[in-house]
Amino acid sequence: MKILLIAGGWSTERDVSLAGARGMESALRERGHDVTFFDLRDDFDRLLETARAHDFCLINLHGAPGEDGLVQAMLEQAGCPYQGSGPAGSFLALNKAAAKQIFRMAGLPTADWEFLPVPPPDGWEPRLPWPLFVKSNTGGSSLRLGRAADRRELDALLAEIFAAGDSALLEPQLTGREVTCGVLGDQALPPILIEPAAGDFFDYTSKYAKGGAREICPAPLPREVLDEAGRLALAAHRALGLAGYSRTDFILSPEGRLTLLEVNTLPGMTPTSLVPQEAAVLGMDFGALLERLMELGLERHRARTTAR
Repeated sequence: MKILLIAGGWSTERDVSLAGARGMESALRERGHDVTFFDLRDDFDRLLETARAHDFCLINLHGAPGEDGLVQAMLEQAGCPYQGSGPAGSFLALNKAAAKQIFRMAGLPTADWEFLPVPPPDGWEPRLPWPLFVKSNTGGSSLRLGRAADRRELDALLAEIFAAGDSALLEPQLTGREVTCGVLGDQALPPILIEPAAGDFFDYTSKYAKGGAREICPAPLPREVLDEAGRLALAAHRALGLAGYSRTDFILSPEGRLTLLEVNTLPGMTPTSLVPQEAAVLGMDFGALLERLMELGLERHRARTTAR
């Protein structure tokens, strides 16, 4: 198959995207596919015409553009199938404040939050208890993420987020361990337990530094917790209107309760990334996983075009 592999872009996660896409390119070529590596930052103005000349697009972008649905919307204009979710679901999942409203409306367990679209006015005080977790509302890879124990730490984190042109999301600190669970098609994958080697939360260093975290798959957790993680991951996937695959992140409390953090519509895609690890437990190697994503994308494309 003639595949356009879209990577790079211009978000803060550009380097992660490029590194992962090179591994995808190698796996696809080994399985006999004709792959065109396409750096979105350098070739954005040629995206539509290039997509029309290919059978399928694999998107390996993190942050915006990519996870915001822009590229997906353009590919639909070009009539080119792609893996994963469409524009609307992608956009909703990327915006943490919007996604949390959907989770709450669907009865899914998510922490209380406070959304700050702009820097707060003088005299403002957070309504949530200290300590707080402070997040970039549309960022990923745990960039611009931190814990604030007091107002000085909070102001420093907010200044960094607003200086980058993003909005901020505040949540109370949740005590527990990090668990993640992928969805492939209509099936929940085996969850992973994540144990950062340093610190007590899964930050950028833990994700990408060698030895930054232990990722134990399948997670050594009680069966009822594993089943609940799969149920909630599928429920979040469906509530956002996602397709193909996703990955949902949780905090597991000491009492065994799962709280949903966020859903990723373009999760990391290297042979050792979280979703490929989960698929490998089911006997699916990296190349086979990529081809399964392509099959699901083609099915969605056929259904969408038939319905017109």
